[in-house]
Amino acid sequence: MKFLDQAKIYIRSGNGGAGAVSFRREKYIEYGGPDGGDGGKGGDVWIEAVDGLNTLIDYRYQQHFKAGTGEHGMGRNRHGAGGADVVLRVPVGTQVLSEDKETLLADMDEAGKRLRLLKGGNGGFGNTHFKGPVNQAPRFALPGQEGEEQWIWLRLKLIADVGLVGLPNAGKSTFLAAASAAKPKIADYPFTTLAPNLGVVDLSSGERFVLADIPGLIEGASEGAGLGTRFLGHVERTAVLIHLVDATQDDVVGAYKTVRQELAAYGEGITDKPELLALNKIDALDPATRKEKAKALKKVAKTEPRLVSGVSGEGVTELLRAAFAEVRRRRAAEAGEVIDEDEDEIQTTPGGWTP
Repeated sequence: MKFLDQAKIYIRSGNGGAGAVSFRREKYIEYGGPDGGDGGKGGDVWIEAVDGLNTLIDYRYQQHFKAGTGEHGMGRNRHGAGGADVVLRVPVGTQVLSEDKETLLADMDEAGKRLRLLKGGNGGFGNTHFKGPVNQAPRFALPGQEGEEQWIWLRLKLIADVGLVGLPNAGKSTFLAAASAAKPKIADYPFTTLAPNLGVVDLSSGERFVLADIPGLIEGASEGAGLGTRFLGHVERTAVLIHLVDATQDDVVGAYKTVRQELAAYGEGITDKPELLALNKIDALDPATRKEKAKALKKVAKTEPRLVSGVSGEGVTELLRAAFAEVRRRRAAEAGEVIDEDEDEIQTTPGGWTP
């Protein structure tokens, strides 16, 4: 299935039905009176976040959604039926933006969340509503109210606990494949990953989280170079970022600075997230070269980089457990709990875990 994370659609709620002008006409009844029914209410436009979806591809082939019009009222005080509602079913994590693509209208960040975007027009009153001692035979009724209409943007931000960032060919897809059951495309050329990939990391019965791999960033990505920064929205909700640097390239410091600069240019608080720096592909280096590049990276990043290899699995377990520690802290903070750092409540897999 093709991945699509943005879509512009037109929505319109239904018009209300008109009220009826009618009078009672029956044999052997001397006095007839007004008996026009009310019009039905127009349908509403709803949006609902559902599990099992991870793309907005359904809104690529249909961009117009209109709710049903309420039926008109009829004689004998019969009211018109309400118009059918329209329900937009979207993946969890979808944001609804106005046409200017800046004003946030709704954030569907929980499964089952349901909001009304547009309200249908009310049905008009029939002439029964206007009878009285002064006007006992009203010959008018109200039309139904017009529905509302709007162009909106749907933007998907995948729900993940941990995000992978780095330059193209930093080994992010290989790392994702080693850490989870995901099978992303892996090849020896830049921009192999053209769309975000998700994988569930299952370290043990108590250590499970979702890992997101996004296309690589290059210098000038914030200005549209390469694939730009459009996919960074998928790591905005993560608890921690894993920054992978290719250890086989000559300038590991420059690679680190490039990605950090593009993250800062994107904004949205991404640079404020906890970051785990990792020197990847160390299986291709000798011990002396590993030490030299790790030292250079530590000097500029002010933190000790972790040495990992998605191919051999070296250091992967430790890095994933460090990432889960940050995920656990955020989950506890959201639940209003306090984690005792000295007490380890996680049940690890006997014998350890290997990718």
